[in-house]
Amino acid sequence: MAFDYDLFVIGGGSGGVRAARVAAAAGAKVALAEEFRMGGTCVIRGCVPKKLMVFASGYAEMMQDASAYGWDVTAGDFDWGQFRPKLHAELDRLEAVYRKLLGNSDVTIFDARASLKDPHTVLLSTGEEVSAKHILIATGGRPVLPDIKGAEHAITSNEVFLLDELPKSILIVGGGYIASEFAGIMNGLGVATTQFYRGAQILRGFDDEARGLVAEGMIEKGVNLHLGTNILEMDTCDGGIWVKASNGTEATYDQVMFATGRKPNTENMGLEDAGVTLGRNGEIIVDDYSQTAVPSIYAVGDVTDRVQLTPVAIREGMAFVETVFKGNPTKVDHELIPSAIFTQPEMGTIGLSEEAARDLEPVEIYCTSFKPMNHAFAGRTDRVMMKLVVSQATRKVLGCHIVADHAGEMIQLAGIAVKMGATKEDFDRTVAVHPTMAEELVTMKDPVRTA
Repeated sequence: MAFDYDLFVIGGGSGGVRAARVAAAAGAKVALAEEFRMGGTCVIRGCVPKKLMVFASGYAEMMQDASAYGWDVTAGDFDWGQFRPKLHAELDRLEAVYRKLLGNSDVTIFDARASLKDPHTVLLSTGEEVSAKHILIATGGRPVLPDIKGAEHAITSNEVFLLDELPKSILIVGGGYIASEFAGIMNGLGVATTQFYRGAQILRGFDDEARGLVAEGMIEKGVNLHLGTNILEMDTCDGGIWVKASNGTEATYDQVMFATGRKPNTENMGLEDAGVTLGRNGEIIVDDYSQTAVPSIYAVGDVTDRVQLTPVAIREGMAFVETVFKGNPTKVDHELIPSAIFTQPEMGTIGLSEEAARDLEPVEIYCTSFKPMNHAFAGRTDRVMMKLVVSQATRKVLGCHIVADHAGEMIQLAGIAVKMGATKEDFDRTVAVHPTMAEELVTMKDPVRTA
């Protein structure tokens, strides 16, 4: 049977675009459909605009530090009206770059919603039907509102970039990295910020010592963090949004933002009718090669709910092309992925937390926490943390956790060593770069405890 395309990609985010381009470069005839904006969650409503807002929110503290270092500076209030158009202009620029990259790769673009008619046929919202030998689903995920009375009055991380004006007060509900990052952002921009999390500590799943220090730092910088707290109900009122909390308090906020969960974009796509198996959260079930239960259909990125990180989606897309179009079956490596949480203070992590490691084998913990030179000079109380989790048996570094300015930059480089299987002695043999915060990673001689 002759197909219109060798590959049809549904979704124009990071994973889908990379797979389309690499497959086209390998000689495949490729088309891609995107119903919203090219670039997906990361470029349009995720990592990129969020990181720009992190940068913006850090300048108030920088101004204070500059004064402490002898600079004569005065700063007015943050101007959302000036920042927001520049932010969206940058997102427009990046979307145009994505479109140009696809066009230069001879990928046909359909600005339409796509669904499946059968394992080889795609239905477009324009009314067209297109056939393809292989179909790759890369439709990502989206934030969802919880089942709470009045939740429809709240926003999610999708809408926070579109606010006409910056609120004077905001309640952020959730304890994951998205909620905690936006708590830092809003607080840094001068918004009175409250954060509710129903659990005992934010950033569940990360190293306990690291997330504890992050929480302490957030509180010290002004975030009103309430742990063990959730919303019972909410409603609009003259002063904004009225919220009744599980701790018995009631308060009114200009905005309420939920960051309590995400859901894969798989509804009304004809997936199950085509034979694709979905999980309990609506995620597409795939094997190690990103293949679904239907041999011609694959899926990568957040829609599979494996590891929800942009670079992982890109890796999955490239492994798919290696497997399907280059005759080189390639499994996606989801082990030892470094990641950064752009909270304030920032956190970088790779490998096992102390808690996870000690459940597996005897470990030694090397850890130091101190006030760095730049903060000490400026009169700040902020502390940083450097931590290595080391196997007693093999001496391999099983985990590395950093809480500090630019922790994301540091963990990218430390991640190379950990991924290579470096031992504690390999770290010790590395000469320190002085004076830096990161030199502590190679100068910690004695464990603070064994577990």
